[in-house]
Amino acid sequence: MHLKMEKKNNNNITIKNKRAEHEYFLMERLTAGIVLTGTEIKSIRNGKASLADSYCSFKDDELFVIGMHIAEYERGSFNNHDPKRDRKLLLTARELRKLKNKVQEKGLTIVPVVLFINDKGLAKLDIALARGKHYYDKRESLKSKDSKRDVEKQLKGF
Repeated sequence: MHLKMEKKNNNNITIKNKRAEHEYFLMERLTAGIVLTGTEIKSIRNGKASLADSYCSFKDDELFVIGMHIAEYERGSFNNHDPKRDRKLLLTARELRKLKNKVQEKGLTIVPVVLFINDKGLAKLDIALARGKHYYDKRESLKSKDSKRDVEKQLKGF
């Protein structure tokens, strides 16, 4: 599985997209709000969300996250949400212009990295401006990760 869910002591949920760090070089990060319905936020608080295969895209001058799965709320009634619908991200106009220009000019993309609930109880999404990795870049990052793990094992052994 490409996701990692952590439950913290103060009942906050953090859902990570581990695949993003493997597939892309993450260059610049931003935190965005998400427009959600009532049953969607309840499902996120239960940890029933997935960022696998999701990406961000512009429609007109608005940024949307596409492919993010939020499971239907089990106690929801007829007004339950569509699990795979496109969700609007909330950023300032300046940030949106900046991201749109970079994506158009340099061939970069925007990927969701972390979905979390902040201290106020609002769902936030960390997004990153990213450039795709080549196969050899992925191999190199796996080698460095393995060597770091081996060094940590050696240090714990002493």
